Amino acid sequence: MDNKKILKNILEAKRKNPYTENKTIDELRKETETAGSFIPLPKNIKYKSVFAGNVNAEWITCGDVNENKIFMFMHGGGYYRGSVVATRATVARISVEAKVKCLSIDYRLAPEHPFPAAIDDTYSAYEWLINEGIRSKDIIVSGQSAGGGLCLALLLKIKENNISQPLGAVALSPWTDLFQSGKTMVTNEQIDPIISKRYLDRFAKLYVSDLQKMSHLASPIIGELSGLPNILIQVGSAETMLDDSKLFYEKAKKANVNVKL
Repeated sequence: MDNKKILKNILEAKRKNPYTENKTIDELRKETETAGSFIPLPKNIKYKSVFAGNVNAEWITCGDVNENKIFMFMHGGGYYRGSVVATRATVARISVEAKVKCLSIDYRLAPEHPFPAAIDDTYSAYEWLINEGIRSKDIIVSGQSAGGGLCLALLLKIKENNISQPLGAVALSPWTDLFQSGKTMVTNEQIDPIISKRYLDRFAKLYVSDLQKMSHLASPIIGELSGLPNILIQVGSAETMLDDSKLFYEKAKKANVNVKL
């Protein structure tokens, strides 16, 4: 099955089963794990469970890779769902294309574990890589959606703790603004088949109970971005979260970060 067919199947499944506010967290979590089955695992994938410090994680490789080049990945899911298993096929494809060894982490999820559990786990996993003797310049951190926000928040936490930054970050449709203030939350509402403002509003409150005390480590768009390493942001023009990427890019550029959108 080619990639266009896989994408079409995913979008059709999403449109047939749209988000509604009466769906429970358990139902939505189950949907995510089921959706992962739409993406077949590529050939030559290898994966192995590991404790990255105190964080459940998985080493994933596919094909011939440079074992010394590490791509650390955080899954999406609004901070309340998603897993290493659900994104295993995606991470394997990154491994085979970039020829890198991937570390995919299962950070703790809200509402059982609200902020700062996810960023604490992400930072712990990064520290573990460094303590394992992997050079920071041989690490790229990445994530999609909430995981994209996490990888950017990680850069801010690394800066605060004054340890070595990774070579760079790849943020895929990152959730950078937990206030959902971007105009595309409205203008793209009818064309984005997956994410809506009311959806994000619900789960932002589960992750950060008091939005009036919002931290830049939850909503990195409000962070001080100077001194961050190279950042690549990828986002779809039809996404409600388009402005999360555009506005973060503009702010990072003003802070003299080498950032590409």
